[in-house]
Amino acid sequence: MVPVRLTGPRLAVREYHLTEDDVDALHALFGDPEVTRHLPFGPSGREDCADQIELYLEEAMAEERDTYRLAVTRLADAEEPADATPIGQASLTLDGHRAAQLGCVLARASWGRGYAGETVGLLCDFAFGALDLHRLAARVAVDNAASVKVLTGLGFRLEGRLRHDAFKDGVWSDSFLYALLADEWPGACTRGRTTG
Repeated sequence: MVPVRLTGPRLAVREYHLTEDDVDALHALFGDPEVTRHLPFGPSGREDCADQIELYLEEAMAEERDTYRLAVTRLADAEEPADATPIGQASLTLDGHRAAQLGCVLARASWGRGYAGETVGLLCDFAFGALDLHRLAARVAVDNAASVKVLTGLGFRLEGRLRHDAFKDGVWSDSFLYALLADEWPGACTRGRTTG
């Protein structure tokens, strides 16, 4: 595995570590009902979060890696970003046709600071640069205006509404599908440095 590390002006995106700090941070994220409101699952327990990190590390070791679930940290939180406590998660799931699904979720205390835009920008740089992808897509709950604003601000275009796309807590809900093509992105590595 070549570890992924992306850095922007304020944030770093890195591989997860199976440490108490990373497990606690993922639990603080996925254990919060407000954070998981727009996710396809409800709040998770701490043991489930530890299991998730083990899965992320297994995915990272795959011979042909197709899933990137990465920790988002603030650069100011540690001298070395690899030691910083995660404040969110960024993800790319490749589909084998030079395309991927993109995701980003941040802890509630980090909302409203522009971190989501910086994180998604770093993922776009990585996807269209190092991974040489052609298309990124993101599904967004129709009532998640903040995520829509982030995506459209980075040039993602609405491609349609997916009816009854998600089933959670006994209720079907719709999603918007947004996408961005490589030639619509203003060039890899313009928003940060990428390695990996």
